[in-house]
Amino acid sequence: MAEGWRFRLLGPLEVRHDGGVVPVAATKQRVLIALLALAAGEPVPVDRLIAGLWDERPPASARNTLQNYVLRLRRILTAGDEPSPLVTSSAGYRLAVDADAVDVHRFGALLRRAREAESAGEPRFAVSLLEEASGLWHGEALTDAPSDLLRREVLPGLVEQRLAGQERRVELELGLGHHHELVTELVALTAAHPLRERLWTQLMLALYRSGRTGEALETYRKARAALAEQLGIDPGPELRRLHQEILLGDPGSAEAGPESAAVDPDRGAAPAPPRVVPRQLPASVATFIGRGDELTQLSVRLAGADASRAPVCAISGTAGIGKTALAVYWGHVNAARFPDGQLYVNLRGFDPVGAPMAATAAVHALLTGLGVKAQEIPADQDEQFALYRSLLADRRILIVLDNARDAEQVRPLLPAAPGCMLLVTSRDQLAGLVALDGAVPVPLDLPDQREARDLLISRLSQHRVEAEPDAAQELIERCARLPLAITIAAAHAAVRPGHPLEAVVEELRDAQGRLETLSAGAANADVRAVFSWSYNTLTPESARVFRMLGLQPGPDISVPATAGLSDLDPADARRALTELTRTNLVTERTPGRYSLHDLLRAYAFDQAQIHDGDAERRAARKRLCEFYVYTADGADALVAADPHRPPCVPPVPGARPLRLPDVPAAMTWFDAEHTNLMVLQQTGAGLGLYPHAWQLARALATFHDRRGHRHDALAMRLIGLEAAVHLTDPSARIHAHRLLGAAYADLDRYEEGVAHLDQALESAEKNQDLDQQAKAHQELARVQTRQGDDRQALKHVTVARDLFRSAGRPRSEATSLNDMARSACRLGDYNTANDLCHQALATHRSIGYREGEAAALDTLGYIAHRTGHHDNAIACYRRALTIRRTLYDTSHSANTVEALGHPHAALGEHHQAHALWRKALELYRQQGREHDADRVRRLLDARDGTAGF
Repeated sequence: MAEGWRFRLLGPLEVRHDGGVVPVAATKQRVLIALLALAAGEPVPVDRLIAGLWDERPPASARNTLQNYVLRLRRILTAGDEPSPLVTSSAGYRLAVDADAVDVHRFGALLRRAREAESAGEPRFAVSLLEEASGLWHGEALTDAPSDLLRREVLPGLVEQRLAGQERRVELELGLGHHHELVTELVALTAAHPLRERLWTQLMLALYRSGRTGEALETYRKARAALAEQLGIDPGPELRRLHQEILLGDPGSAEAGPESAAVDPDRGAAPAPPRVVPRQLPASVATFIGRGDELTQLSVRLAGADASRAPVCAISGTAGIGKTALAVYWGHVNAARFPDGQLYVNLRGFDPVGAPMAATAAVHALLTGLGVKAQEIPADQDEQFALYRSLLADRRILIVLDNARDAEQVRPLLPAAPGCMLLVTSRDQLAGLVALDGAVPVPLDLPDQREARDLLISRLSQHRVEAEPDAAQELIERCARLPLAITIAAAHAAVRPGHPLEAVVEELRDAQGRLETLSAGAANADVRAVFSWSYNTLTPESARVFRMLGLQPGPDISVPATAGLSDLDPADARRALTELTRTNLVTERTPGRYSLHDLLRAYAFDQAQIHDGDAERRAARKRLCEFYVYTADGADALVAADPHRPPCVPPVPGARPLRLPDVPAAMTWFDAEHTNLMVLQQTGAGLGLYPHAWQLARALATFHDRRGHRHDALAMRLIGLEAAVHLTDPSARIHAHRLLGAAYADLDRYEEGVAHLDQALESAEKNQDLDQQAKAHQELARVQTRQGDDRQALKHVTVARDLFRSAGRPRSEATSLNDMARSACRLGDYNTANDLCHQALATHRSIGYREGEAAALDTLGYIAHRTGHHDNAIACYRRALTIRRTLYDTSHSANTVEALGHPHAALGEHHQAHALWRKALELYRQQGREHDADRVRRLLDARDGTAGF
């Protein structure tokens, strides 16, 4: 029986008639067939056909040309005496075939029939229909019918239908128990579509049901990494829920997992003799929130344990962060894996009342838990430990040693039996246990925002939290996301159900009163008491450093800054920080940088109020301020390399500023301390340290310029001007106005910028300060250039050149020559521009001013490009870029990268041009330069890559 006409669009376009292929070679003919076949029997309006054939750029003769295309296609689709299926109607053109003749429509019909079969309780028939639907695809749909309209309006829907069909078939096959067979296919699908969370969920389930639990958990890690990298989001609730269920060993939808029957192969079939099965774990929290990574780490450690020894995990973290809750929760969840029970002992390592529990007392408690009667426990301590290890030898028991002081307290209690597992919690990092005994460190950090909110909801209610979202968020922030603090604050709210959540937040707003509010009465639920247990174990010097850290305003601190704050030698400061880190009162976030979360900072400040006088606290703050000011001043002297830069006055004794060796070290220090410097400037101004606040604004000017931190520069220069007003030195006020004017101009706020620059110029003229007059004219010229007035810009910069010459500033004079060259070039005077720029370049090279050399090379590249010497322009830009990178000048590097793309585009090297512009766009976005980013986006959107040239 003849098949008639058949049209395949789910892959390379193919036309068949009675089983034979009908060749369609012309691209426009294939697009026309696709547009008509998708309608399958329905007329397609002429306007839509034109839009599909020529997108948004149809020629004036489009209708006539379409008629010719239809005529030719009608001839192609004519077979023998049969009339062509391509017919004309009053509504347009129509392909007179049944929907079943087009694979796209057969595909849709099979998907509908599969849904009906599934609804009728026939999953196997539904699977066969979905497999048939999938078999219609033979490549990427519409792959050789290029049309923006088809790619925009049709292709995404087809791809989504295909993936949804595959996901539904896999779901049904998982329900039929085909998990082994699906793993390979799902691995390929997740690799091809890493953002489809449903596919990741199905792969995890297939792996789990295939007895590959470790791989299922690793798959979750891969899914989370892919979503974070490409979308910046966490996995959705379905994927997170399955991950949690696999960790529990009993996914609700996973049927009987491979580990659900805890059979011990070493025991054989003989029943075990009667023995005590301890169940000593404290009650778990009613609702456990988050800690997915840590739960996974514990489970993986158990699954991958060495057959010759018991796995040990050291859970560490600051007071109140949830160490015990994690250990107890994991123990309850995995109780089936330890059929011989769980042991628990609180070692009281940081007890506020008594001494830590001795290992001998702990082993006595453990033996009692194992069923040994008191009179049967040996008197000899060594025999007690031996009996403890012997009783564990053939058992599978979880041991939780809570609140350990140090490794020495724990080491005698390590089980030897490979079937057991030991969890130790401590505020100490237990480095000795990790290094010498093979313990796996499981450090706990603060929960993320979502987990903290879920914790608050679990303690109150979703309705109450959602009713006051802002208050809930502020409560979480003021509790520093510390689980214990959130729990205590929630308890305050829970016992007052008629009061708004805002009432609790109001109590927390006073940072000094925060510790009193976060107290639920009992010692183990009092933040102040919990922190004091660790604080009271410190040496006097470390305790003093801890108190001083409560006075520093920034988010973190380095060893040298700690030394300045505390008036200690750096070695002593490092020892104190090491002790504070070991006790988890301080966290070493990155090597050499330490921080306290907000509640510990409040506690440290509270202790400073108690133990240190006002004079000592003021002196500490001033030392810290001067440490940063004078280190920044020295770093700026290296970076700016200006021989006429005025120095700061010497710092007070004890401040100990760093002496950085070179520009890379200076820029690295600025990068690391940038936030601290901004916070410190604001704090210093508030304390009346006006010289320091002004000097910080000045010291960061070059750094901000090179890094492109334009908004931060404005913020610091605003404070700098406010501080300079309080100073008697008029040059500080002139300088501050000029810096602020430049910052406004950099953000395209020209009116405000010019106002400050005019004020700087007027004051400089009044005080006969030639250098500041010249710099004000220089900045005004740059504003005029940005606004497109090159003639006015040339006037300003010429005056600046003359003033710099009179003031004896050859470097600044050469910089003005370069600016004059840019203006002359834009005005079309290329010969003058070239001469001026070479003069500037020669001066900069003679005095070794690398930044000026790079700027001159940029200008020479610009001149060469404008005059058609594109190869020469590329060479100049590349040399400038090399210098800028050695100067850590990311801001001007972005400009050079963008400029370098233009001569490449002019030479027809569009691939290179686009690569450069994409890099420039990335840099502009990082620097918050939206105006520049928009300009580059327009370049990238241009079809020929030459827009803006």
